[in-house]
Formats: sequence, structure tokens, C-alpha cells
Amino acid sequence: MLLLDQGSHACKASVRATDGRVLSTSEVAVATRTDARQPTQVEYDAEALVAAMQQAMAQTWAQLPGKALPVRAAGLATQRSTIACWDRRDGRALAPVISWQDRRNADWLAALAPDPGRIRRITGLLPSAHYGASKLRWCLDHLPEVRRAHAQGHLRMGPVSSFLLQRLLREQPCVVDPANASRTLLWDRQARDWSPALLREFGIPRECLPDCVPSRYAYGHLAGAAGGVPLRVCTGDQAAALFAAGQPDPGTLYVNVGTGAFLQRACGGHPPETPGLLCSVAWQDSRQALSVLEGTVNGAGAAISWLAERTGTAEKALLDAAADWLEGITAPPLFINGVGGLGAPWWDARCPVRFEGEHAGGLAAQAVAVIESIVFLLMVNVEAMSQAAGVPQRIIISGGVSRLDGLCQRLADLTGLQVLRPEDVQATTVGLHFLLAGTVVPWEHAAQGFEPVAAPALAARYQHWRRALDAARQAAV
Repeated sequence: MLLLDQGSHACKASVRATDGRVLSTSEVAVATRTDARQPTQVEYDAEALVAAMQQAMAQTWAQLPGKALPVRAAGLATQRSTIACWDRRDGRALAPVISWQDRRNADWLAALAPDPGRIRRITGLLPSAHYGASKLRWCLDHLPEVRRAHAQGHLRMGPVSSFLLQRLLREQPCVVDPANASRTLLWDRQARDWSPALLREFGIPRECLPDCVPSRYAYGHLAGAAGGVPLRVCTGDQAAALFAAGQPDPGTLYVNVGTGAFLQRACGGHPPETPGLLCSVAWQDSRQALSVLEGTVNGAGAAISWLAERTGTAEKALLDAAADWLEGITAPPLFINGVGGLGAPWWDARCPVRFEGEHAGGLAAQAVAVIESIVFLLMVNVEAMSQAAGVPQRIIISGGVSRLDGLCQRLADLTGLQVLRPEDVQATTVGLHFLLAGTVVPWEHAAQGFEPVAAPALAARYQHWRRALDAARQAAV
């Protein structure tokens, strides 16, 4: 199985045997473009993104053992709320790829003031500039090449997954899977198609959007190094991550901590309507429709990146040192983590980013404060999910930031739940393998468990942080 993962910082490709053994793997970094003068803008060079995906695939293919079994199928997972604009005739990019972290059109969305209840009923989401609709509208309003292509009838726009499918596959399809389509604020989860009412409200032309198809579908055949391999599954990165341990268990809370952190709880076809949390599409095909209750934390790895940039520290060095700092520093300052805007359950784009108090300490103390803020934001979402769907039996955690033992232990202590971390924390790739092969990569025997212990000082800091966050948000209004 060939597994392709387009993430926030890298394009990854790997080949795994049916039993999950890794036969080859490659990772190519992708650079985000940001501007200190426009802090809400986060984007990628579209052609560089395609090249990175092609390079990762070629490197992985070249590493395959000579006697490897034939690669029978491929799957693609991408960032869900990241969008692209391209020419339908040849796939040429017409604009930068705009990241899910980007909030450049938040003021336009606020002025439009769509009814949150109506948006929730149709899409399962809440109005937010992190999702695709306001980004697509910005491109139509501000980019002459996009407007020109629309006027001439050859504009295509939508999730980055659709752009990559057209560029990576011989057939050059213009299609979109449910998990990625659902992150645009334009997709009707009941009809499993674009919502005419929401297209009118956001001013997005239907003819420019991809056709909606199931998560498992005959998407086409890869070109380039893996030429001829059929791509059978396309989905969102977090949707794939949900399946890393096999078919999702309703008694388990799945937490994936990367650039952002995402909490998912399988609830069958109809998750409970819970203020502040999302009803997200995880998978839809002819045999199964699975939705999840989802919480999101925007400032996870992104907050660590913020601190690294602010202090002129290499991010890897900061993370490496943080493992010891989390053990040794027991009274860090508080960090108001508005990096990327607050996600669930507040959805507050105006939350400040700052350390609380005049004496925030040095880099070590600040790093612990940032990491604890991630745990605190997760805890708020755990509390909301527990109230809506009952207290889960355990947490399975994954993602690059989950490698920090101190983060996992604090999450266990604060929630009172066992936290299990698989040996392979790349949940998107492992989940994509399950969706393609139908076999679970053995993991529980090699998982590290974090058992909750009493931590009154941590619990007190959490309550103090909640009060400080509420005060900071009120002051920002």
C-alpha cells in the first residue's frame, strides 16, 4: 500500500505491506509563507507543494526493496480546511494554497454574520474563517487571475485534496471526498453534496467546485514514479488518524496533537448536538457513514512554533529540551494561548497571545507554560465531550507533539483517564493504511501508558488559567 500524507510542515509518502510493515518511507519539508505584517495569513506555494508530494513519492518508490510485493493501491490524506484555486484545463495553480490556519477573511465573515444554528444544521460546523468558504470568497474578490479564470469558464477551486488529485493522477479528475468537502462550510452532510443555499450565501459558484464522491472511490491512477497504482481512498488527515487503532471505539477519545490538536469521539451517524463542538464527517461510502464529535485546538504545535520564533530558538532544539523542562519546572507561568485564534468550544478569533503576569520566567518556564496551555485547552474540550457523550474510558494520543511524556502525563492527571500512546505516533499514515488494507497494525503491546495520579497543583493552575483566559477574552472585546 502506498500512503500519501500532505501535512502542515511536510509531504510524506510510505509503502507498507498488508500487515503494516514499513517497506520504505520519505518526507519532504514544505515551507509555509507568513508575513509579520499580516499575521492572519498562512499559505504555501502551490507548485512547490505539488513538487514536494511528487518528490516524496519518488524517493519512497526508489527505496523499495527489489523483491518487494507489488503495490496494489494508494491512499491520500490531506489537511482538511486548506484550499486551492487552479485551471481546470491543465491543473495549473492560479493562487497560493491557503492553509487551514489562515484567517485573512475573518472580518468579511463576521460582517456576513451567517446564522450559526443554520450552518450547524447543514454542515455540522460553526462559522469560522479557518474553514474554506471565506478563503474561497477572498480569492474570488482579491485575485485577478482567479476572477479572470472564472469569467472565462475554466476556474476550479476547493479543498487542496482536489487540486492534488488533478495534479497527481493520470485521469486529472475534479472530485472531492466527504471529509475534505465537509470542511468548506458549503457541504450538506445529509445530502452528501454542496448546499445550494450556502453557495448562494457565501457567493461561491457551484460550477467551480469539484464533484462529490465517496471516501472510497476509483479516483484514478498515479502518474510519475508510482505510475499506474490506483488511488482508492482520499480523506482528511484527522479523519484518517481516527482509524489508526482500527475501527473507532465509542468508549475511546482520540487525540491527535500536531500543528493543531484535534479530539474525536465516534458517535455513529448522529453525534449529539453540543454547543461549541463540531459534528465532523470521518468516513462515507456505500457501506458506512461515520461522524464524530470533534473539538479543535488551534495553538498546539503552532504555539510551540510561535515561542521558538519569538525567542529565536530552533524549534527542534526547544522540543528536545522541553522533555527535561517538563520534569523539572513545577510552577510555570500561565500562557494565554490565542495562537491561531481559539477553537472549540469558544471560536474566538480575537483572543490575545501572551504570558500572564509580569514575570513570565525564562525560555524553559515559558516552554512549559505553552505546553501546559495545550493540555488545558484539551481539557476544556474533554469536559465538553464528557458532558455530551459520557466520560470516555481512555484516551489514545498521537501526533508529533505527543512524544512529550510530560504532556501525556499532565493530560492523564488532569482528566483522570488512562492515556495510551502508540509506538508509531504518525496516526494519519497508520489510519490510512487501515482504510486501504483493512488490517490493524499491532500497537497495544508496544503502547506507552500514562496512568493518572493526583496532581493538585496542576489542577489549581488549570482553574487559575481558566479565569485568566476568561478575563483576557473579555478585555479583548
